[in-house]
Amino acid sequence: MPLEFAVSALVTLLVVVDPIGLVPSFMALTHGLPDRASRSVALRASLIAAGILAGSALIGEWLLRSLAISLPAFRIAGGLLLFSIASEMVFGVRIVRQSKEAEEAVEEHVRNIAAFPLAIPLMAGPGAITAMVLLSGRAAGNPAMLATLLIVIAVVIAICFVVFRLAPRVGRLIGTTGNVVLSRLLGVLLAALAVQFVIDGVRAVMAG
Repeated sequence: MPLEFAVSALVTLLVVVDPIGLVPSFMALTHGLPDRASRSVALRASLIAAGILAGSALIGEWLLRSLAISLPAFRIAGGLLLFSIASEMVFGVRIVRQSKEAEEAVEEHVRNIAAFPLAIPLMAGPGAITAMVLLSGRAAGNPAMLATLLIVIAVVIAICFVVFRLAPRVGRLIGTTGNVVLSRLLGVLLAALAVQFVIDGVRAVMAG
C-alpha cells in the first residue's frame, strides 16, 4: 500500500506541478537577472513551494475550512494577481539594474518573484494544493503514508530546482533578442493562464 500510494502521489504531483512546463515562465520572470540572482530565485521559490505543499498536506484541509476559504476563491485571487505580473512582462516593465539602490531593488525583486508568482500560484497553485489535501485524506492519519507524501513533495520540488538551474543555459542559447521576444510572448501566455485561473474559479463557484 505505501508503495502504491507513493507512486500515485509522485505521478499526480509531477503532472500537476509540471516542472518542465514551468521553465518558460521561470525564464521570462528571471530575464535580465544575473546568474546568482537567478539561482537565488530558483532556491527561494523551491523552498517556499515545498513549505506550502507540505503545509497543505498536513493541515491544508483544516486551515481552509477554519478560514472559510474555498479553493475557487483562492484560484480567482491568484489569477487576478498573476495577471498583473503578466502585464508587466508584456509591456517590458523592468527595474533598473544599476547603482547601489538598484542592487537593493534587484534583491527585493528576487524575493518578490520567488514568492509570487513562481512559488505560488505556479508551483504550489490551487491544483497542487488540492492534490495534497486529497492525498493526505487518503493517508487518513497514517504516519508512514504522510511521511511518504512529504518525501514525494521533496522529490518533485528538487526536480523543479534542477530544471530551473538548467533554464539560464537555454536563455543564453536563445540570445538577447530572442529573450526579449520570448519574454513578451510568455507574458501573453501567462496572462491567458491567469484568466483561465479566474474562469475556472468562477465556473466552480457557479457550479457549487
